[in-house]
Amino acid sequence: MTLEACNARLPLSMKRVGILYHPRLEKAQNLANKLESLLAAQEVSSWQCSAWDEDKARPQVAGTDLILSLGGDGTILHAARIITPLSVPIVGINFGKLGFITELNGREILAKLPDLLEGNGWVEERAMLEAQLLPCHCDRMSRSPEQSEGEAISHPALNDVVVRSTTVRLVNIEVEIDSEAIASYRVDGIIIATATGSTAYSLAAGGPILHPQSKEFILQPVSCHLGLTHSLVLPPQSIVNLKVAGGDKAVLSLDGQINLPLSGEQQVRVKLSPYTSRFLRIHQPTYFYGSLWQKLRGKAA
Repeated sequence: MTLEACNARLPLSMKRVGILYHPRLEKAQNLANKLESLLAAQEVSSWQCSAWDEDKARPQVAGTDLILSLGGDGTILHAARIITPLSVPIVGINFGKLGFITELNGREILAKLPDLLEGNGWVEERAMLEAQLLPCHCDRMSRSPEQSEGEAISHPALNDVVVRSTTVRLVNIEVEIDSEAIASYRVDGIIIATATGSTAYSLAAGGPILHPQSKEFILQPVSCHLGLTHSLVLPPQSIVNLKVAGGDKAVLSLDGQINLPLSGEQQVRVKLSPYTSRFLRIHQPTYFYGSLWQKLRGKAA
């Protein structure tokens, strides 16, 4: 599902449901089993898998009408990467603390399941990022967007893409936006965050909060010693190149869950993904404002 196809309809009746659960929460696994039984009683086929086992879950997504994510926001981050590029709608059931992205709690899902299976509610689409790990043999920081990426490997992220130091020391990161050199930062790291990620690590580092359906994304330095200390809010078409200079050791982190080591002078290209994450909601579209106030005051339900 691309960003342009935001008005696609849900199936009128769900026929196949995937259940992704937090493997270290016994209550999440117990609910997964209960939901599987309820779905079978309504003649809806289902499958379940640990959300942390992304490689095992990914082949089961094709033909699935709905994903139930049992855990917290972290579980949803796994789910979003698992279903890319199919963009199957997700319902988040919260067993965590904040639950910025989740929709229901464990009790509510049992009562609301029939309505969800009928496709009732509305779909919220959220932008994702695509991080391309460019080949080490690229000897130039910039290439035009039209130029072949060669052996570039792409990775999706819903919250953020971070290039950061692997040790307790600053690193030098050269940043270009749309082939234009912006700054050479000396920092703990650089965060590229979506609107969804604007309430996560980026917020903790001093970044702004974006409305969840915004397609803009944020460039946020972490503990900046030299360079631009403020955030940049970038338009959707922007392409950001990051390169760790001077042989500093660094890692590419996706949603804070997948960490890939970067070799010397290796470049990371970050842009808006052509795919979105879709969330099936039953609360009013204005839910975000009340939820934001409640959760940032530390009074999550």
